[in-house]
Amino acid sequence: MLKTKRICLWSGPRNISTALMYSFAQREDITIFDEPLYAHYLDKTDASKYHPGADEVLAEHQTDGQKIIDEIFLGDYDTPVVFFKSMAHHLVDLDWDFMKETINVILTRAPEEVLPSIARRIENPSMDDLGYAKQLEIVEHLKGIGKKPPVVDAKDILMYPQSRLRELCSTVGIPFDNGMLSWPAGPRKEDGVWAKYWYHRVHRSTGFKQYKSTNESVPEHLEDLYLECKEMYDKLVG
Repeated sequence: MLKTKRICLWSGPRNISTALMYSFAQREDITIFDEPLYAHYLDKTDASKYHPGADEVLAEHQTDGQKIIDEIFLGDYDTPVVFFKSMAHHLVDLDWDFMKETINVILTRAPEEVLPSIARRIENPSMDDLGYAKQLEIVEHLKGIGKKPPVVDAKDILMYPQSRLRELCSTVGIPFDNGMLSWPAGPRKEDGVWAKYWYHRVHRSTGFKQYKSTNESVPEHLEDLYLECKEMYDKLVG
């Protein structure tokens, strides 16, 4: 019996993580999970005070992070591949030992494109909401256990979707599937209840949209946070 490949995508918010989840969902050999640790994160932090739809997420999703790890991340599956779209900053108050059993991928995006977007949903985000620091922490943790995770920049996938997806599939040890380049418009059954607050654009999409600079300014009150994020982003992609 083939060993299950458990692919953990550790992303930040306002990235292309949902589009990448939809891309992988087109495969026939895969099981998909959308942010299984989101309710745990809301339960363990004060983010529930300002995240849209937090009460619904907490009511409908498992909040016990260790139970999620044991039953979802390390559970048994009929498919040879399992894909977990996760936010890096959701990894709070948890034992990361399970990462020895997972294939871990870091998905990042330039903060000058992230901050204007997230500020439309969360007026005053903090570093804890953005995930750059946690992504660096994940990278260092994985290096410490002999793993070097690939760091994928969202811009690269949008500019060269076929070649970058082909590279990513090769890196995680699965064959590339041309079907990953497009998907039907609309929601998916795997979407969390938070989709109605965050997934409007991806629900209108049928594939990776051609990269275009946002040409938006970082809100003035987030300039210091931007500089901190930029330093961490440069370390991630450097």
